[in-house]
Amino acid sequence: MLLTDTHTHLYYETDNEKRIALMQRCKQNDVGRLFLPNVDVFSAAQVFGLAAEYPEICYPMLGLHPCSVKGDWENVLDAIWNTQQGRKIYAIGEIGIDLYWDKTTLPEQVLAFKAQIKKAKELKLPIVIHCREAFNEVFEVLEEERDKDLRGILHCFTGNHEQALKAIDLGFYLGIGGVVTYKNGGLDKFLHEIDLQHIVLETDSPYLSPVPYRGKPNESSYLVYIAEKVAELYQLNIEQVATITTENSKKIFGI
Repeated sequence: MLLTDTHTHLYYETDNEKRIALMQRCKQNDVGRLFLPNVDVFSAAQVFGLAAEYPEICYPMLGLHPCSVKGDWENVLDAIWNTQQGRKIYAIGEIGIDLYWDKTTLPEQVLAFKAQIKKAKELKLPIVIHCREAFNEVFEVLEEERDKDLRGILHCFTGNHEQALKAIDLGFYLGIGGVVTYKNGGLDKFLHEIDLQHIVLETDSPYLSPVPYRGKPNESSYLVYIAEKVAELYQLNIEQVATITTENSKKIFGI
């Protein structure tokens, strides 16, 4: 069995022994592919560092998280692109709009989002979208940018059935994480009505730990609990879920 964590900030763990233990637990739980989203200039070095340390299972992305978008976002974005230095990336992310923490930066967030979509299209890469309390705003941008090159993942999907179908129509996979295991998360009410061909799995570690670790720091090895819950909802075994969602991740990231 091979599970793919399409969204993990495992690089936040800077203690070498703890990081080695995290990776060992991934192996024990059959989590063999880790996709690492960037959030700002500082984290770019961490992303590339972990990818260099574990090149056989870690795949970097580059992008500016909407919560990191300020008035100088263009300069910051240039600095982020400059960190690549010829190294391969597999997506532009995580990018998008977040209106939970700060609504006043919406104009800048939209501009930064569009600029990064443009970059993804130029590089023929998928985008990985962060959307928090901003479905209407994100969908508006995606409708404007819709074309054959627009594709990717709506990370940490927590919307309703209608929003799920809208995302799929726009060419996006749904990133399903720990929320699917929550009693009042809502995803368990309709997710089984969405074809598994449109689903990928993620942890968003160290955030949003699944049951039975809710409230504690998350890690990529816990992806197995998310996969088990998805298997239960679809009335499949976990091996089938692992196979289908990993194949979906390969279609998105090209590896």
